[in-house]
Amino acid sequence: MAGNHNNDVLGLSITDRCCRGTTGCDWDGTLRRVVNEPIYVQKVYDAALFNLQGLRTAANQVFSPSLGEGARIIRILDIRCRKFFNPANINDARNLRAIPTTTISGGEVVEDGCGNPVRVIGPDGTASETLVYANTQDCDEEGRGTPIFGTQNVEIVGSVIVEIDAIFTDDCDKECEVTLSATIPIGSEQHPLLLTNFFELCLPSVIDTAFLPRFTEFCNISCETRLATNSISRDIVIDPRTGTVRANLLIALCVTCEKKIIVPVQLCVLSTGFPVLSAETAPICSSFPQLFPDQIDRRRPCAQEAEIEVQTE
Repeated sequence: MAGNHNNDVLGLSITDRCCRGTTGCDWDGTLRRVVNEPIYVQKVYDAALFNLQGLRTAANQVFSPSLGEGARIIRILDIRCRKFFNPANINDARNLRAIPTTTISGGEVVEDGCGNPVRVIGPDGTASETLVYANTQDCDEEGRGTPIFGTQNVEIVGSVIVEIDAIFTDDCDKECEVTLSATIPIGSEQHPLLLTNFFELCLPSVIDTAFLPRFTEFCNISCETRLATNSISRDIVIDPRTGTVRANLLIALCVTCEKKIIVPVQLCVLSTGFPVLSAETAPICSSFPQLFPDQIDRRRPCAQEAEIEVQTE
């Protein structure tokens, strides 16, 4: 029996490694479906963005795997750094985190009477915002905001993962490619890597509002690394008997922090209506319930109104 030689070659690699999201917010490009909607959201009154840098050296860091007896690295192809995160344990001490701590002057954080700051729910779904109070009367009369000042300390704790793509020769002088990896600690809760900066934010009125202004801050962190002196002979040492690789590295911690003053507000926005997703229908059920209610403040289309008038007559 003749075989079909026109089939595509199948392999173990995954061709579609990325995907596209589906929101259900389809727009036909016209204004026929555009209506005004009131929404209750958190408005940003003022924000400040900061980029901070920290350095950490790693001396005689052990990498795995071992290369074997008589191995010698002849070329470095790439050095990568990424933050360590254990999805099975968010409280893992090795997870790389940037922990901001802020002291405010010119205003004060609202407390609950027991010395604990009042924290409210932010747009991230967690209690990530604190209430802030200041005497804003003088600036309210001028129609302007009241400045508050702060000192921020960012503690970096956890570890990073460094990978080195290298070409080495074994004891038979055969060239091989290997990826060396190591988990390198950056800081602990007892001895963190500390970064400091200062900022100013503008506070809206605390009198002409039903809600006190809220202060929130969040950070993201990445890392970059290279050999300490950019020399293989000086920075990488291989044990001639076991092939254990040790390296001297310079690790840069790159931190972006943003601080915001937020107040809950109502906004009128233009919308094309509720999102509508096309569900994957099961073969048994003929109909399914809605997840969200229909609009109740929309004018009926002209065709429906005409039909109602005819039925009334």
